[in-house]
Amino acid sequence: MPRSFGQVLIDLGFIDEEQLDLLREEQEQRPNEPIGQLAIGMNMITEEQVAQALAEQFGLQVVAVSDLTIPKEVLQHLTEPMANLYRVIPLSFRNDVLTIATAEPQNISVMDELRNFLGYQIRPVVTTPKEIEVALERYYATDDGDSVESIIEQMQSDKSFMEELDEAASGEDLTSAESLAESAPVRKLLNMVFLLGIKDHASDLHFEPFEDEFKIRIKADGTLYEMVPPPRHLASAITTRIKVLSNLDIAEKRLPQDGRIRLMVAGNPIDFRVSVLPTMFGESVVCRILDKSVISLDLNNVGMSQELIDQFRKIIELPNGIILVTGPTGSGKTTTLYAALSELNVITDKLMTTEDPVEYDIDGIVQMPIDAEIGNTFAQCLRSILRQDPDKILVGEIRDRETAQIAVQASLTGHLVFSTLHTNDAPSTITRLKDMGIPEFLITATLQAILAQRLVRRICKDCRTEFTPTEEQLGQLNLTPADVVGKHFYQGAGCVTCNNTGYKGRTAIHEFLVVNEEIRDIILRNGSVAEMAAAARRNGMTPLREAGLAKIFEGTTTIEEVVRETVLDV
Repeated sequence: MPRSFGQVLIDLGFIDEEQLDLLREEQEQRPNEPIGQLAIGMNMITEEQVAQALAEQFGLQVVAVSDLTIPKEVLQHLTEPMANLYRVIPLSFRNDVLTIATAEPQNISVMDELRNFLGYQIRPVVTTPKEIEVALERYYATDDGDSVESIIEQMQSDKSFMEELDEAASGEDLTSAESLAESAPVRKLLNMVFLLGIKDHASDLHFEPFEDEFKIRIKADGTLYEMVPPPRHLASAITTRIKVLSNLDIAEKRLPQDGRIRLMVAGNPIDFRVSVLPTMFGESVVCRILDKSVISLDLNNVGMSQELIDQFRKIIELPNGIILVTGPTGSGKTTTLYAALSELNVITDKLMTTEDPVEYDIDGIVQMPIDAEIGNTFAQCLRSILRQDPDKILVGEIRDRETAQIAVQASLTGHLVFSTLHTNDAPSTITRLKDMGIPEFLITATLQAILAQRLVRRICKDCRTEFTPTEEQLGQLNLTPADVVGKHFYQGAGCVTCNNTGYKGRTAIHEFLVVNEEIRDIILRNGSVAEMAAAARRNGMTPLREAGLAKIFEGTTTIEEVVRETVLDV
């Protein structure tokens, strides 16, 4: 059995038994802090002694990185984002083995992740955190560091690689295509794109082949940004590499395929949901990034005002009924529902979901994926879930009459049902349910509330500046200069933090319709959507456009964002 780190410190004569007892007592108070860092903080040992003890514990070599001169060709094996993310420095590369310096050799997952990303064997040596910091500053903190552009330039200057690329493009040899996909330049480029997407909190990566070019675009904050396009011939190699990672058939290029890539990045599990689609000029690939570490499943963080949170919490604590969240694709409906379920996730209740697909797994909630090809539709899954004795149910989406009818029956038999619908606003959702064939008396008996939601981009905090809008801009909001006297408007000037877009991150705007007696009367007598919207406003509903105006006046978002995501009330 390997010695504990504390015992190694004693064996090396750095501390004694009494000091180790003190360290263990301190660690009980701070369980997440390594014992070596505690010992440094209590002035018992130095960083160099911690490095020596870690090397002794794991049978590794200690290296003073500052004493070495690392060749540029070795540094090129590890991109700047990866070196900074994992806090490691490449020292040498021989016989497909990359030697790296790390201050945390005990973190085995880092070695595994680097091995998966790079395709090399990894040999760790030990150094101090200070040495890592100095080396990162010395070798990577320069303007000419690795980027997508520099990697593409390196590819194009590599004659043998470009010749191999031309040969692969001219034929249909699967072996050479797979070999090219596993090559260091392709791995390096794809790793960089993946890491940039994760770093920018992007939702999707698009790889698109056209007749004369191959585009790579990143979708962040709901907007697509194009990267420097790689050589057109690289399309097949990159697509093949993605298909290999997601266990798809690289020989099948005529049919759409769906897969999943699971990566560990800096200790965080990240899933890429992969869709491959045949097009006129090759296969188009879209990777949806599912990074649970950047999704806050907390109602306090979904953009609701405190008043709305209090209202919503009262509704989701009801024992039965249907609660709907509506909005277009990508408006954050599922995230809001996950936040609600996380709050309701207590040991005394059974929570179940049926989703297409399951995007984020939540401890304590039973989640069932949809698979229409084998008959696992929303309706079929919902029927099966009702036999599992659930208390609260999430149906990913009500798409048809059958699913809507079963959801209604589930709520009538004492279940609280959450689901989503694609409608423009909260009042028109009731018309949509009627169109699906749900009778008015069942809608009034089961529907508790409707939350309509849109996502707007946040103004970047680092470059936010105040400005005076023109009459034309105010006219888009149906306002005049007299209406906004004393109000402040902001926009982003553009900076490094926000990639010169003026925006960083997104927040939601909402309208919340609670189905009370007045709304039920309007539904039963088949009243109009306008009549229902007017009644909802009288009862405290803030329409989406007004909720957007509040975000503008808070300095959270811009006029353009609210105009783009909402419509004027008629």
